Amino acid sequence: MKNPRYLLYTAIAVVCAVVGFLFWQDTGNGTVPEGFAHGNGRVEAVEIDVASKLPGRIETILVREGELVEAGQPLAVLDTRQLTANRHEAEAQLLRAEISVESARLTIQQREAEVRAAEAVLAQQQSALDAAQRQFARSEALAGSSVASERQLDIDRSNALGAEAAVASAEAMLAAAQIGVSAAEAAVVGAEVAVTAATAMIEAIDVQIEDSTLKAPRPGRVQYIVAQAGEVMGAGGRVINMIDLNDVYMTFFLQTAAAGHTGPGTEVRLILDAAPDIVIPAEISFVSDVAQFTPKTVETEIEREKLMFRVRARIAPELLGKYLDYIKTGLPGVAWVRLDPTQPWPEEAEGRVLE
Repeated sequence: MKNPRYLLYTAIAVVCAVVGFLFWQDTGNGTVPEGFAHGNGRVEAVEIDVASKLPGRIETILVREGELVEAGQPLAVLDTRQLTANRHEAEAQLLRAEISVESARLTIQQREAEVRAAEAVLAQQQSALDAAQRQFARSEALAGSSVASERQLDIDRSNALGAEAAVASAEAMLAAAQIGVSAAEAAVVGAEVAVTAATAMIEAIDVQIEDSTLKAPRPGRVQYIVAQAGEVMGAGGRVINMIDLNDVYMTFFLQTAAAGHTGPGTEVRLILDAAPDIVIPAEISFVSDVAQFTPKTVETEIEREKLMFRVRARIAPELLGKYLDYIKTGLPGVAWVRLDPTQPWPEEAEGRVLE
């Protein structure tokens, strides 16, 4: 019977051999041509959550999962009956305010007419006062002679005082009429403010009604329909998830040496597992400045080689526009990176290049 310790060592050796073989295969069996690097990744795209700005019930969903949509295309519609009723109410308030403006303006005209009448009365009373004062002055001058009697003097004095009182009364009426004009003008301003407020309310309701139609912010593809017609959504509730087909990329990882020779604009060729005979040209758009898969300590050259950096290769939007029907996120593949622009692409990265 074999020694159990011997069997344990044998099993460990076999496991290490298998792991080493897989790692050796994954790293390309050490056959990556000089001037190139490669890594495994998946096609990804920027995801966009189309959410309801306002709470409400979903009236209808206008798209299906997987459907391509254009920017501004309606995706879903919320129930707007309450908003429509609010708009009718605001329209009534606007009409009432506009009528108030017209009424206030007519009141101004009336008050201005009253001012003119008061000015005429005041002028008349001032004229009567002047005549009464002149008559009183003549009577007072003749009071010492036998020509004018004391009785006539008293009558003229009384008439002069009455004329003064009438002038004061006319001045008071004029002042009141002028105050009435100012009040009517203030009423016009208040009515115009009410018109502005009602107009702003209608505009706000119109914005809410417009926001009740959820539209695609960018061209893309509907990925998930999160909520269905008839469901009640809260403010900010997700209704549709879509991907932006103008920003499609593959994320993969490169070792320290390769990552150090890459940067934005570096040429990349993507080969998807689903279509190995098709080559998708791309370029590096992002290289992480923070290493991942980092060992606990970095003290030797071998340990430094274990550092991996996340890299993103972006597909040109012009190319995406020609092949939107074929772009599927989540597809795995291989990214070949040309570190040396003078080197020809290896056989593994050759094929029908999309243009």
